[in-house]
Amino acid sequence: MYRTKTCGELRLSDAGTEVTLAGWVQRSRKMGGMTFVDLRDRYGITQLVFNEADNRALCEEANKLGREYCVQVKGRVSERQSKNPNMDTGDIEIIVSALTVLSPSLTPPFTIEDNTDGGDDIRMKYRYLDIRRAAVRKNLELRHRMTILIRNFLDSRQFMEVETPILIGSTPEGARDFVVPSRMNPGQFYALPQSPQTLKQLLMVAGVDRYFQIAKCFRDEDLRADRQPEFTQIDCEMSFVEQEDVLNIFEDMARHLFKEIRGVELPPLERMKWHDAMRRYGSDKPDVRFGMEFVELKEAFAGKGAFSVFDEAAYIGGICVPGCADYSRKQLNELTDFVKRPQVGAKGLVFIKYQADGTVKSSIDKFYSPEVLAEIKQTMGAKDGDLVLILSGDNANKTRVQLCSLRLEMGDRLGLRDKNVFKCLWIVDFPLFEWSDEEQRLMATHHPFTMPNPDDLPLLDEHPEQVRAVAYDFVCNGIEVGGGSLRIHDTRLQEKMFEVLGFTPERAEAQFGFLMNAFKYGAPPHAGLAFGLDRFVSILAGLDSIRDCIAFPKNNSGRDVMLDAPGPIDQKQLDELQLKLVESPLS
Repeated sequence: MYRTKTCGELRLSDAGTEVTLAGWVQRSRKMGGMTFVDLRDRYGITQLVFNEADNRALCEEANKLGREYCVQVKGRVSERQSKNPNMDTGDIEIIVSALTVLSPSLTPPFTIEDNTDGGDDIRMKYRYLDIRRAAVRKNLELRHRMTILIRNFLDSRQFMEVETPILIGSTPEGARDFVVPSRMNPGQFYALPQSPQTLKQLLMVAGVDRYFQIAKCFRDEDLRADRQPEFTQIDCEMSFVEQEDVLNIFEDMARHLFKEIRGVELPPLERMKWHDAMRRYGSDKPDVRFGMEFVELKEAFAGKGAFSVFDEAAYIGGICVPGCADYSRKQLNELTDFVKRPQVGAKGLVFIKYQADGTVKSSIDKFYSPEVLAEIKQTMGAKDGDLVLILSGDNANKTRVQLCSLRLEMGDRLGLRDKNVFKCLWIVDFPLFEWSDEEQRLMATHHPFTMPNPDDLPLLDEHPEQVRAVAYDFVCNGIEVGGGSLRIHDTRLQEKMFEVLGFTPERAEAQFGFLMNAFKYGAPPHAGLAFGLDRFVSILAGLDSIRDCIAFPKNNSGRDVMLDAPGPIDQKQLDELQLKLVESPLS
């Protein structure tokens, strides 16, 4: 046997027993005639003792061990004289009687410690070493535990796990597909699924009734902290349900996960309409752990001064930052620079400081009287000592989004976005369509299979932009964790949706004819939802990036630096696929 115990399970009650351990050398220390080695495996660390007085040759062997050597030891469990309360095994040590080097190791490129000296790039290149660190491994263990809890919960609610294909047809409506050439069908391509959307709807037509899958999904889009080119969804679909049924079940599932993983009792979740979320927070995924709700000020300033920026603005909005009237000019300039960054895009920032002594200082006090600024104080609900920050612009939604960035920045500066505090809510009543500047047409806000609000069906012909969707997003701490909708199950209504989206009947048939034909065979009313597993785990683990809870993530350029992928393929493979590479004009 390579081992009889792990490096994390021995306790004082095991003293006197003979054990065999195997693992990696964390560190070693020579002190006089004794050598101490910390042996690590997935389960913990155990201290090994080699005594020169007992066995000089064995001690000399131990002194040759380097970091990350993979070894096996045999010995007797003994009570430690100098106990370590910071280790689970800190009351014992192993008096080693035999040592076998199973595999030597080069000096690792970074320390395998929680506080490592390795940067992101080097750790991603040697990810198999990075995972040896407890700080990384515990995220993968949390992910594992969550998937077990999810499967058990959904199984208890009669959901059936069904695997859907990875090689499917391309559906360009949405994010970009990853495409896969077919050798047996030259000139034709599969796509990797952005989600199993149409397949799970077909399962509802098939009478599966309740489906789920821990599904791999792929989107060829620009990356950021909460995006990867491949990601995992908790994908679900249900038949014979309405919105309230879906929200109740998956709110229960979220409540179960928060309780089991973090010991947090989620209260009944607020249902906030999309329009209200945008008006109050400038975001359809608002962080409600703190206040600073938007106050619209267009009417408050109208006709009361001679400030052309406000007079010509379509929207003026402000936030009240409690207790920050003592902000210095330097701090206010930093905030102005922040909102002017290309990522935010505002032209400038207006501030009003309602100081603790009752005086007022503002960047617009030469345009507005003290009486007007006092009215603004009342409108904003500000108190002495508070700071009011104001943005304006000629596009209301765009300015609200800019103000949202400023609000979140102030939340960060004031420490109001505590990762150990969880505020979740549902966003409902989304617009069914949104305008795409790139496509110069209406696009489906979620996807083209989303059910329009029945009350808004008469608007589909003349005012589709006003139609609401029966759709919902689960938001936690300002992050969209999941979302879904009621689906269209009527062929004629689905055809109408494609028409509004600019599909010709021929294009709709070519891309989605299989689904529309299926609906002709007694399609049940159905709805679904998908949670982003990576995002959900990262929130519960308190991480800043989903990369840290994925075993082998891609970097910000979408590259796997460990496998050096993507990369070129052999000419023989290209020939088999009947593909030719077009040389870039920049190469």
